[in-house]
Amino acid sequence: MSKLTVRTVIISDVHLGTPDCKIREVNHFLRHTRCEKLILIGDIIDGWQLARDGRWTKEHTRFVRLVLKKVEKRDTEVIYLRGNHDDVLTKFLPLQFEHLHIVEDYVHETPRGRYLVLHGDVFDTITRNFVFLAHLGDWGYRTLLGLNRAYNAWRAWRGLEYWSLSRAIKARVKSAVSHISKFEDHLAQLAKERGCVGILCGHIHTPADKMLGDVHYLNSGDWIESLTAIIEHLDGRFEVLDFTRFVAQFPMPPVEPAGNGDGSEPVQALPADEI
Repeated sequence: MSKLTVRTVIISDVHLGTPDCKIREVNHFLRHTRCEKLILIGDIIDGWQLARDGRWTKEHTRFVRLVLKKVEKRDTEVIYLRGNHDDVLTKFLPLQFEHLHIVEDYVHETPRGRYLVLHGDVFDTITRNFVFLAHLGDWGYRTLLGLNRAYNAWRAWRGLEYWSLSRAIKARVKSAVSHISKFEDHLAQLAKERGCVGILCGHIHTPADKMLGDVHYLNSGDWIESLTAIIEHLDGRFEVLDFTRFVAQFPMPPVEPAGNGDGSEPVQALPADEI
């Protein structure tokens, strides 16, 4: 099986346990990448949603197995940073299991210099200090995603391409744009204070690769809507990789029906060594 070989793969905000997680796509991405280091920048598992009415599937379990397989068989170092949706981990940090490290933040060494890695909710006042409001905001976002699913089902029926309502709101509503800008500036300043040349983060589900003054700011986006990851090439060059471009080079296999007549979800055909 052909794979994209890079130095580092960085993903965040997969939100396993939610109906909006693009699990088939992220599993395909992991299956077709080989790296020395895999950095998971928080909110990989959505503990908030699972505590309410979350949905865990076999494909979600397969994601965990793919990560562990990289550790066990590929000698990949895995760095897992806690996010706000998997903040139950906070009381146990730091943890280390051979090549698997679970931490609050991390410094990634590159040929260019040191990059500070953290989820990013440290500068989200509501998330950190007003838990009820944070959960209320999460409910609103999930409701918006539900409306988005229904709207895009209608668009698909009409033969139209996918359109993200929440991404459009973030791009056009002045307060949302201002929040993202402040978020980026705060993280860039923190990176400078820590003696780092760059910052790698997630949290706001908005992929980015840009310079903020003399600090290189990279946001890995999410696997809910943007379907993006950061990759560090073997020469040390970073790139925000969109799944649409990735799948053009590494096509997804067909989806097979469950075949048992019980209405269970279809499954993706896998090579024998990936089952």
